[in-house]
Amino acid sequence: MFESKYSKVLTVILVIVIIAIVGLLGFLGYEYYKNYIVSKDTSEFVDEFQGEVADQNPTTEENNENSEGNGLLDLKDAETGTGTTKKMYKGFGVLGTMEIPATNFKYPVLEKVTKKSIETAVAFLYGTELNKEGNSVIIGHNYRNGLFFSNNKKLNVGDKIYVTDNDGKKLTYTIYNKFETTPEDTSFYQRDTGGKPEITLSTCTDDSKARLIICARVE
Repeated sequence: MFESKYSKVLTVILVIVIIAIVGLLGFLGYEYYKNYIVSKDTSEFVDEFQGEVADQNPTTEENNENSEGNGLLDLKDAETGTGTTKKMYKGFGVLGTMEIPATNFKYPVLEKVTKKSIETAVAFLYGTELNKEGNSVIIGHNYRNGLFFSNNKKLNVGDKIYVTDNDGKKLTYTIYNKFETTPEDTSFYQRDTGGKPEITLSTCTDDSKARLIICARVE
């Protein structure tokens, strides 16, 4: 009788362990799929964006075709009434795209920092414009899962960052500084760039107690 009760207890424990393992595998599978979809969408957008800005005078038919798919839209400027186009990604205005080969990073740079925008891509926090004189600060989440700026800790001095703006200009930046600072520190926002474009990438450290800052200057 004791052995029977013991066997039942072991069976219950085994069932619980199996359910826990299945649940864990399901969660990991869902996270992997979600990360894959985000990376696929942003990568496709970057490729489409660069092809689009390379042609500054697309036909109406091409505009209609490009407005489908990954959220790339051409919108006429309602305020000025000009033919100036504004690229959109999932409802957010886009200033350009950023690629970092060392971390397989390909994302649009959204024009405004909001709770939702930085859950969608990386966003422009401070500066004038991408690829313009002065320092531009780009902010992104570190979810410790490979998305957004999660892999910035793997970047090193000398690594390259490629930024393409809405005018189709693509510049190569080289990382020259990497450091951690407090969440309140903004002293690196304004700095002498010698009249050249620079970018700064800002994200949380893995423990979320500090900020990891990457500084890069145009070659």
